[in-house]
Amino acid sequence: MDQKKLRIASLGSSFAAGPDIPPQIKPLAAMRSGQNYPHLLAQLLNAELTDLSVSGATLLNIIVEPQSAPLFEHVFPPQISDLPGDADIITVTAGGNDINYIGGMISDACGAPMQSPDPLTLDQLAQRLGDVLDELHKLAPKARIYLIEYLAILGPDTQPEQDIPFNQERITHHSGVASLLQHAYSAAAESRRDWCERVPIHELSLGHALGSKEPWVGGFDGGPLLHPNLAGMKAIADVLFERIRNDSNRALL
Repeated sequence: MDQKKLRIASLGSSFAAGPDIPPQIKPLAAMRSGQNYPHLLAQLLNAELTDLSVSGATLLNIIVEPQSAPLFEHVFPPQISDLPGDADIITVTAGGNDINYIGGMISDACGAPMQSPDPLTLDQLAQRLGDVLDELHKLAPKARIYLIEYLAILGPDTQPEQDIPFNQERITHHSGVASLLQHAYSAAAESRRDWCERVPIHELSLGHALGSKEPWVGGFDGGPLLHPNLAGMKAIADVLFERIRNDSNRALL
């Protein structure tokens, strides 16, 4: 008898979906690539994939709030509504839109810095992440959940006014926002480690941020703007593949 294929479900925002990486697959309103890390991981594992990621999604769009894509006249239900209950592996990358992470950098670069009127604290962001993880675990209790950090945009090689059009002060500010996101991921995963683990992609990718010889994200000179490029998606998929293959907590393979 043929061995049952693993079932992977992917949820999250653009750092999971892969806008501007060909091919863009339907529904086009999701701005989702057929070569994002969930698809590449599914190929490596020869697994079935349910990709629910949508560019622009917040954590609330994953579990409770519909997400509108006005340019496409499309409304996505909360991503969790299509989660397969028999999933073996769930991947999640989200939370940046809840704190205006990438949007804040783009606004700064355009000379129009934006500040959320009521920014989330670390505890509030960690709570939102935890709520997402708990709901996913409730609906797919046998799944191992991988909470995958955002690829680093700013790193030791990033030069102000050269690799990104703002000064060192703003680089420091946005690096702090990235740090908030990482700490929230750590806090959310720590108390759920029996069935969830954080994948420290940010740290692993610091040497591939803007200004590096082999960036895993696009900058203002080309590629997906301040988002993962294909090399970045491949790197995440490779890290995940090794994690899953060597996972000592569950015999998935």
